[in-house]
Amino acid sequence: MGHLRAGGYAVRTEDLDDLAPVKRKLGVPSSLQSCHTAVVEGYVIEGHVPADVIDRLLRERPAVAGLAVPGMPVGSPGMESPGQRAERYDVMAFDRQGRATVYASR
Repeated sequence: MGHLRAGGYAVRTEDLDDLAPVKRKLGVPSSLQSCHTAVVEGYVIEGHVPADVIDRLLRERPAVAGLAVPGMPVGSPGMESPGQRAERYDVMAFDRQGRATVYASR
């Protein structure tokens, strides 16, 4: 959450024991699920999506349901690990039908 706050986002957190119903309601495809789920200006943000990619999403306003970084890749925001090389990962855009495409690569 610190990464998003540093990027200028006001973050409100809610800890839940089971996020599965939330992810289902928001249409996050099971293959793209991660540990965090958020909604920013109507878009679903799943996992460790970098703030600058969210900025781009909000500027471009594509016809997608949201963005996701599946899993927890080392080097993604909040998953930095001193002494470990950052993994390459994709930020996926997904639509309401569950189709996904690469939106950004890191």
